[in-house]
Amino acid sequence: MADSDPSDTAGHRERLRGRLLADPAGLLEHELVEYLLMLAIPRVDTKPMAKRLLKEFGGLGGLCAADAESLMRVDGVGKSAAAAIRIVQATATRLLQSAVAERPVLANWQALLDYLRADMAHHGIERFRVLHLNTRNVLIRDEVMSKGTLDEAAVHVREVIRRAIELQSAALILVHNHPSGDPSPSRADIEVTRSIMEAGKRMGIAVHDHLIIGASGHVSMRAQGLI
Repeated sequence: MADSDPSDTAGHRERLRGRLLADPAGLLEHELVEYLLMLAIPRVDTKPMAKRLLKEFGGLGGLCAADAESLMRVDGVGKSAAAAIRIVQATATRLLQSAVAERPVLANWQALLDYLRADMAHHGIERFRVLHLNTRNVLIRDEVMSKGTLDEAAVHVREVIRRAIELQSAALILVHNHPSGDPSPSRADIEVTRSIMEAGKRMGIAVHDHLIIGASGHVSMRAQGLI
């Protein structure tokens, strides 16, 4: 705030820093964001901005998943603040991704779900991705293949299988998110999955599952008996 006492702001920042160092789990969501913004925007009271951002994006998950352009539409958020927020998402996703790599995915299912939820649950645009596995079910490639509503026009079955052949994939896990938050599969979701499974079967490529990720949870088509 322009009329705030600089000494009060400095004292508040020092107290917040002390709490963060002593007990980070004790900080409220807006305090975490406030401190992050403090690092990017010096000499400004960032608490109002932190609360405004959390309200605008529906909480910490939605805020961290927001793209730079959306973040910078919020008053007071420039490139430095947007970058500070984006680095949190990038770091968290990288840490979770490392728990999935180099281990058989089917034996490390919870780590895979944690990674996918962190990366996809709060995205505002539907994305379809394919996880390529080798004969030991270890992840060899993780690729986003389309963006937008999932149907056979957006997801080209031949492209999915062609890419699997290029990578010499033994199996696939299909994944997409529902921006509505509800992970319930649609008829189009089921039809596309079955088309990919049938095409893969002819080429000796298995489809282990199709996971749908939403803010309220996830659905495994395999577990639901849909494939």
